Amino acid sequence: MTKALIMIVDDEVGVRDLLSDAMSLSGFETLEAKDGMTALTLMRQHKPDLLIIDINMPIMDGFDLLERMRANNNDTPVIMLTAREDRADVSRGLRLGADDYVTKPFGLEELTLRVQAILKRSKPLNPEFLLLTCGPISLNEETYQAFFNEKQVDLSKTEFRLLQHLLLNKGRVLTKTHLLSEVWGIDFASNSSVVDTYISYLRRKLHIDGFDGIKTVRGVGFQILEPKAPK
Repeated sequence: MTKALIMIVDDEVGVRDLLSDAMSLSGFETLEAKDGMTALTLMRQHKPDLLIIDINMPIMDGFDLLERMRANNNDTPVIMLTAREDRADVSRGLRLGADDYVTKPFGLEELTLRVQAILKRSKPLNPEFLLLTCGPISLNEETYQAFFNEKQVDLSKTEFRLLQHLLLNKGRVLTKTHLLSEVWGIDFASNSSVVDTYISYLRRKLHIDGFDGIKTVRGVGFQILEPKAPK
């Protein structure tokens, strides 16, 4: 079986060496880049399965690199590294298409688990496709498209998977722990707010024309419900 290739993009040599050693010990191949521009150059020759990208780098920072990747329809999974617990950094990275983020200093075991989880959920969907619906929303697993009143809605890969799981469990209340496990593949204790962030992204795109079916059940989790029939 071919080993997954992890590209590590960080301007600190010590961090690159540390992460390369950790990924190698976990059975991955690694590739290193000192900044975003170098990473783009290397990606013309190699096809990494996942990138670990530091935000603060010279020449081209992590945000610019991620933005260029997504603008070029490169949907390779990305974990962002940030040295600050700055919600603005986290939100910006997720908006640009990051799959997860880790705050420095970080535990190597947790980072490795996050890498494994993302690679696991990045595998192709089950070939037994379904058309999932809820009120004005429809989702076609075969074409990987989502629609609102038959008008296509542009969703990121993660947004699609989250909506897909909500629709597969329509009416059920799903805890954050459950969603982290099923959508993000995170099966360990985590204080990540990524679920809340992506729920807000889905609401921004789908809570229109009076539809507000994605519900928060305070202290428990989230569910999606059919709209109530008019009286």
